[in-house]
Amino acid sequence: MRKFWISGLICLTIHISNFTVGFAQFEIGVSYELREEVPQHGFGLKVEKGLLPNIPIIHIGMRVHFSHFSEDNKLTRSGITFSEEVINYDIGIAAIAGVHIGLIEPYAGIGIGSEEINITPNLISGLIDQSNPMLVSILSQKTENNLYWNALVGAKISVLPILKPFIEYRYTDSRLGKPRIEQISPQVGRIIFGLAIKF
Repeated sequence: MRKFWISGLICLTIHISNFTVGFAQFEIGVSYELREEVPQHGFGLKVEKGLLPNIPIIHIGMRVHFSHFSEDNKLTRSGITFSEEVINYDIGIAAIAGVHIGLIEPYAGIGIGSEEINITPNLISGLIDQSNPMLVSILSQKTENNLYWNALVGAKISVLPILKPFIEYRYTDSRLGKPRIEQISPQVGRIIFGLAIKF
């Protein structure tokens, strides 16, 4: 009976060790994102997995990232006043390569993804001339989906073994999807400040 428990304990220890090694390069991060284009402020989430855990200095991995931006604007055009809610979110995947230099890990990556833009106007005051196609267009809801490619550079700081603050610049170009909404720029650069947890 004692041998049974010892054998079971050894098997459990090996299983836990293999599980820990398998996820030793696994990271989840949250971020605040800032860009010049409308909408300007957003939040992000990333999940990253190392592909070569046995190399001590070089980090090679794959990442899935998600960003959400939203903004409300009050506008006046052609005698009418309306609010405009702009929501822009995207999800993408990227290959990441970095190096460990002391407490700092600079990295770069490139990938592809998809974005969705929703613009919802709401009339505040004024009369709509239904015969004016420009006014009808202004007050109509607009939705668009586009493919994009993106490139990024950044750096992580190993403050604690499991906590890694990071800063990143990401450039996104959605001209692959031939965007039609003119007020949203297809070429967007953003600064990202975040915190990642390493498992």
